[in-house]
Amino acid sequence: MTTAVAAPFRFFSLQVVRTRRLGPSLTRVTFAGPDLEAFHSDGRDQSLSLFLPHPGQSAPAVPVELGDGWWQGWRGLPEDVRAVMRSYTLRALRRDAHGTTTEIDIDFVLHGVGPDAAVEAGPASRWAADAAPGDRVVLLGPAVADNRAIRFRPPEDTDLVVIWGDETAVPAATAIVESLPAGTRARVWLEVPHAEDVQELETAADTEVVWLVRDDADVPGDLALTTVRGARLPPAEHPYVWIAGESGRVKQLRRHFVGERGVDRRRVTFVGYWRQGLTEEQLREQG
Repeated sequence: MTTAVAAPFRFFSLQVVRTRRLGPSLTRVTFAGPDLEAFHSDGRDQSLSLFLPHPGQSAPAVPVELGDGWWQGWRGLPEDVRAVMRSYTLRALRRDAHGTTTEIDIDFVLHGVGPDAAVEAGPASRWAADAAPGDRVVLLGPAVADNRAIRFRPPEDTDLVVIWGDETAVPAATAIVESLPAGTRARVWLEVPHAEDVQELETAADTEVVWLVRDDADVPGDLALTTVRGARLPPAEHPYVWIAGESGRVKQLRRHFVGERGVDRRRVTFVGYWRQGLTEEQLREQG
């Protein structure tokens, strides 16, 4: 049973139908379920809240029956019982001939997965690494195509799109790049931990994509600061900038584009998907 929360968002009960490893740091999980007939989104960086079960649970514990009171009910469950909640972006959706959503893809960063991992894997990375067809999840997502959880909104007069994202933003950034129409000029930097994480992208736009592969010891975003600051951008009267990833680097890059390159701050979208040294639970407590 699913329950509407606060339009334009609602809960969706879904199951894994397949998985595909994209590289050492990313895996793609495809979800389906009858609830998806009510899933609508036109955003390429659509934000979602995903609820995952703990090991040994057959389904995530989310009190969807409480409607608008789900948050208090979820917080009131014991920590080892209530579902693990994590924020993700939609990588892709597929529709049938009638326009009904039949499948969605979410790409997971596998922090700490593998025998040589330098950090301990979190619950979402562990779940994604072992995900199998039939595994159940709950999603809090959009029931209205144009909703406030879509951040990529270039003004109509945009004559240059500039994008930077680390591995946590690669799913949204690549979806954006692939959606850009012909005639759009774009310059894109995508940062990943390993060369095998680099992906081939297809787009109709006039797009230059630079993949930044950092060493394992590098702090995410350090390579970007040096590279982006030294880059020459094509001339543009009305650029639009989209920056997402580690919040500290996102803020530094925003200051660069606004303060050093003179981009109107109203034309810079910046999103901190995570913060160095903090878990999502800690970030939520601070927020």
